Amino acid sequence: MSATGQSFADLRADGLYVEGGVRRGSFELDLSLEVRPGEVLGVLGPNGAGKSTLLRVVAGLEELSRGAVGVGVQAWQQPGLFVPAEQRRVGVVFQDYRLFPHLDVRDNVAFAARSRGSGRAASRAHAQQWLERLGLAELAGRRPHQLSGGQSQRVALARALALEPEVLLLDEPMAALDAGARIDVRTFLRAHLADFAGPVVLVTHDPLEAMVLADRVLVLEAGRVVQQGTPAEVARRPASAYVARLVGLNLWIGTLGADGLVGLDDGGELAVATEAPQGRVLVSLRPSAITVHTEHPEHTSTRNVWPGRVTSMEVLADRVRLQLTGAPDALADVTPAAVAELDLEVGREVWLSAKATEVEAYADHAQPRRAGQLD
Repeated sequence: MSATGQSFADLRADGLYVEGGVRRGSFELDLSLEVRPGEVLGVLGPNGAGKSTLLRVVAGLEELSRGAVGVGVQAWQQPGLFVPAEQRRVGVVFQDYRLFPHLDVRDNVAFAARSRGSGRAASRAHAQQWLERLGLAELAGRRPHQLSGGQSQRVALARALALEPEVLLLDEPMAALDAGARIDVRTFLRAHLADFAGPVVLVTHDPLEAMVLADRVLVLEAGRVVQQGTPAEVARRPASAYVARLVGLNLWIGTLGADGLVGLDDGGELAVATEAPQGRVLVSLRPSAITVHTEHPEHTSTRNVWPGRVTSMEVLADRVRLQLTGAPDALADVTPAAVAELDLEVGREVWLSAKATEVEAYADHAQPRRAGQLD
């Protein structure tokens, strides 16, 4: 039986499933996930959360200590069975591309068919079809050292797809690219992932990458799944401080009373207008929804007003992010013009306000965290 009480046979839907754990020393990675055909699952998490281990488990480079892995009705691992990597139809796109330096682009892509026993001519013809399909035919005769980072990443995707895999794994596919190339490759990936019929697992540190490319997001922290949902759901209601930082939200923990006030664990209270069950809740607030004042705001209907002190200031594109201590501590975004008008600087005492309608409270389903790291 699985950790969810289902038999492994029950988990064999049409897509990819992973149910079980990997133990290393005193640390264990717990996994329970399914990815439907044609769905892109974005996996986010800090270093050491277990993201790379998840990919290795699916690819067949590492065995689960317990549990099952498979795609459709085909089991890749279960008690008494382990299918090695070379017998799994899994395409992998690595962040460092891993193109063969002595082969040109066509032969790099042809390696997929050659590895399955096709002859050189047939393999090159198959590769050429994929290069044309992905708009890369003009690169066919180049060697990897003649490619830009963005071109190399496109070729790596072509090689993975030429394998005609049942599952596609993307391991930080844009981590090595500069900002300009990242935008182009993101657009390229979005277009071609939509045409892939199998499950896709995208591991990334970049929340924008996950929000743009993924149909669903899974967050790993300290070896466990802490949140899953659509990109919009995760961005709107982060379940941990890590996720809140990724999506740029303030996040507090507290207890919601019948009066609509949340007593925050770290001090202070906030009024909320959203409906949420009384009891333990998470509270989120956009930094741009906080107004900064140099004096206590008078004649206002805003229910949330509290004093604070500026501890840091950071320029972010067209805004300035303030880090403030108070009850509660908060991040607030203001315009450069407001910084000058309010004469803001580190150490400045200010007042903060936020409308109750901007404060969102929702049930806290967090479980106790465990020590240790895995990658």
